[in-house]
Amino acid sequence: MNLDLSQLTHWRREFHRFPETGWSEFWTTARIADYLESLGCFEILMGEQIINPEFVRGRKQAVVDKGLANAKVYGMNEKWLDKMGGYTGCVAVFDSGKPGKTVALRFDIDCVNVTETTDPNHIPNKEGFASINEGFMHSCGHDGHITIGLGTALWIAQNRDKLTGKVKIVFQPAEEGTRGAAAIAASGVIDDADYFASSHISFCANSGTVIANPRNFLSTTKIDIRYHGKPAHAGAAPHLGCNALLAAAHAVTQLHGIARHGEGMSRINVGVLKAGEGRNVISTEAELQLEVRGENKKINDYMTEQVMQIAKGISIGFGVAYETEIVGEAVDMNNDAELVQLVEEIALQQPQIHSIDDYAFNASEDATVLGRRVQDHGGKAIYFILGADRTAGHHEAEFDFDENQLITGVNIYSGLLQHLLG
Repeated sequence: MNLDLSQLTHWRREFHRFPETGWSEFWTTARIADYLESLGCFEILMGEQIINPEFVRGRKQAVVDKGLANAKVYGMNEKWLDKMGGYTGCVAVFDSGKPGKTVALRFDIDCVNVTETTDPNHIPNKEGFASINEGFMHSCGHDGHITIGLGTALWIAQNRDKLTGKVKIVFQPAEEGTRGAAAIAASGVIDDADYFASSHISFCANSGTVIANPRNFLSTTKIDIRYHGKPAHAGAAPHLGCNALLAAAHAVTQLHGIARHGEGMSRINVGVLKAGEGRNVISTEAELQLEVRGENKKINDYMTEQVMQIAKGISIGFGVAYETEIVGEAVDMNNDAELVQLVEEIALQQPQIHSIDDYAFNASEDATVLGRRVQDHGGKAIYFILGADRTAGHHEAEFDFDENQLITGVNIYSGLLQHLLG
């Protein structure tokens, strides 16, 4: 295989056809592993080699089971299943055998729960690579991220004799909802990394632009609260019931009334409220799906603690049982100046890049969990934005991006490796 745009486009379109949601990316993981194995210079780690089960967030067994069944129908290479042990994602380790630094790169692999448009002018429809998985779509560009990761792996294989140290390429499951990074970080698989880099394609930047130092990554915690009440006839004996729906409704108003933190940005949003069994039955079940964010870990921890106190207080006040579950998390992170300068220099050497922009992120991304893990162990980290024109916003049915930027992405990552390990 040669590293050129046609190869990268082929990979991107193949993965676009088979989108899989977080923790169910069995076909995707197996296909990545097939390609990596063919390069002949990577150790491929999977399962509990890279996943700490105690830190797995938001993994629903029904989704996992359905994803695995679909992957087998798609024709996945089932030889990888035993090694996966039920967990998706993999880490490709290249060891040059020479003394040097260790560099970890992270690329996310999951899709979004969006049904792709049937518009005949949509390029994936015109070119025959639209999603075949109803209700799921790579509408965030992670198919491009996988491709850039594989392209970087191919470059490593072609230049293996010129490199020192080690490279660990993390193909991470379940980025959507910030669910996957914590389990990989807690496995310790990148604790020896001296440098960490990750990125997002398109997002807030167009083709020709790289944002080397996006600012204001917000810490976040995704929380589910479930209330369990007692049923009763709503007309004849409402006093005998314990109303989970009413408890949840009061929780929503109290949660949104949490005092905002005076030392920086804080956010809360209850995005989902599901409750009730029938109009004449005192509700026995209710679920809230919410998130909090903070400008830093201290503020986010404050918001999380307030949520937990309110959840408990509502339970006592309404006489209902309750449980909480953390289903996703990310942290704040500041890019290290050495890597920012290096990415800027490499990007501006690319013929398609004409500007380095500034941007306040004001959102969350779970690559920060991995980046901060490396920083906390004495390493340096960066998360940057690779600009690409798009046909619609991320997570929209009409989303597509400029595939020409795939090779730009590979060139930036290979440039980093050449500088750090050459």
